[in-house]
Amino acid sequence: MMRDRPRLAAGMALACLAWLSFNQSAGAQEATPAATGSAAALTVSVTKPESSQWPVLIPASGRLAAWQEAVIAAEVGGMRIIDVRADVGEEVKKGDLLVQFADDTAQAELKQQQASVEQAEADLDQAVANADRGRRLTGSGAISSQQTTEYLITERKAKAALSSSQAALASAQLTLDRTKIHAIDDGVISERSASLGKVVTAGEELFKLIRQNRIEWQAELPVKRLADVKEGTKAIIPTPLGDVGGEVRLVSPATSTASGRVTVYVALRPAAGMPSPKTGLLVSGNFEFDPTDALTVPATAITLRDGFSYVFVVNMTDQPTVTRKRVETGRRQGDRIEILSGIEQSDEVVIAGGAFLADGSVVRVVEAQAIAQTEASQ
Repeated sequence: MMRDRPRLAAGMALACLAWLSFNQSAGAQEATPAATGSAAALTVSVTKPESSQWPVLIPASGRLAAWQEAVIAAEVGGMRIIDVRADVGEEVKKGDLLVQFADDTAQAELKQQQASVEQAEADLDQAVANADRGRRLTGSGAISSQQTTEYLITERKAKAALSSSQAALASAQLTLDRTKIHAIDDGVISERSASLGKVVTAGEELFKLIRQNRIEWQAELPVKRLADVKEGTKAIIPTPLGDVGGEVRLVSPATSTASGRVTVYVALRPAAGMPSPKTGLLVSGNFEFDPTDALTVPATAITLRDGFSYVFVVNMTDQPTVTRKRVETGRRQGDRIEILSGIEQSDEVVIAGGAFLADGSVVRVVEAQAIAQTEASQ
């Protein structure tokens, strides 16, 4: 029995070696399909670049401001506001009443001046009558020449007094007229400092008015762009309510010392029914020029790596592969991007399924819809 133990141990060892050898062989056979699967072609969808007419755009940023903002102020001081007829944001017409001051003092002064004018007219009538009588009796001995001279002088003084009273009356009437503040033009009230019961001083600001509700875009451009942008150049500003168009009305003759840029004033023309943009906003827009040819691809075809733009072009052979090409991009409209250089119009560009591609990857080309259905099912 002791003699059989070495033989039994040797047999068990041989059995273990045989089992290990079988498992390694089976593992190698199973690994072969896995390795083959890892090198399987990636499914992609392709398209050719399209050539179309796109407008040339120069982007810029700037603030929205009033074309002209009129200041409406009190012309006389010491008056109390008893009525305010307008508020911020309201549209007004030229001549509309905005503020009414208390006019009792002005009314009393006007009546006083009217009485002064009547008194001066009566004094003038008497002075004229005496002067005429003196002229008729001059040389007759009925009155002295000194008396005649006094009559004539009194007549002149009465005329001067009447003119002074009439001027005072006109001033009183003007003061009364100034107790009402009217809109000096059509437009929209942008600021209001007038308040009920306030006693104002002469020249104190009461309202600010955006004349004719005209808003402009004060865009800033580098000097090198001024050769393209000039008076009459079209511009467009995208907004949540739609695009607002306009055209350049003025290019500033001076350059900003702070930014080195030039301000371009663009008169905006909102579409019918569209509200005017709000002033003070910093917005971005584009100056638009005549369309030019553009070679474009879908935005999904562009891959950004290391700060550069690339596309994958399929080499149509028995076993298609891809080549990564660096491209220079330009304008963008919707979901398409202009390609300035790097590919040809005849190239087959990957537009779907290229997330994990590398230069030289083997691919299988299918329709984009098939890729979408596969991703949806996964």
